[in-house]
Amino acid sequence: MNKAELVAAIAAEAGLSKAAAQKALEAGVSAIAGALKKGDNVQLIGFGTFAVAERAARTGVNPANGQKIAIPAKKAVKFKASKAIEL
Repeated sequence: MNKAELVAAIAAEAGLSKAAAQKALEAGVSAIAGALKKGDNVQLIGFGTFAVAERAARTGVNPANGQKIAIPAKKAVKFKASKAIEL
C-alpha cells in the first residue's frame, strides 16, 4: 500500500474527503516524527510503538574493493508491532 492508497482507505473508513484524510495523515506523521526527534517514544495502543534506537559505531567492509570503513554511530527509528496486529 502506498501513500495515495492509504489516504483513500482513511477517507473511506472515516467518511472524509481525500483532501481531509491526507491532511490528517500528514499531521499524524508530523506529530510522530516531532516526538521521535525529541527522543520520546510514541505508543499507539492496538497498533504498536515507535522508538528511537541508538546504533553503535562499527567497522564495515566495502564490498566493491574489500576495504574496511568506519561506520559512525547514529540514531534510527524502530517500530514494534502490537500483539493485536502481529501476523
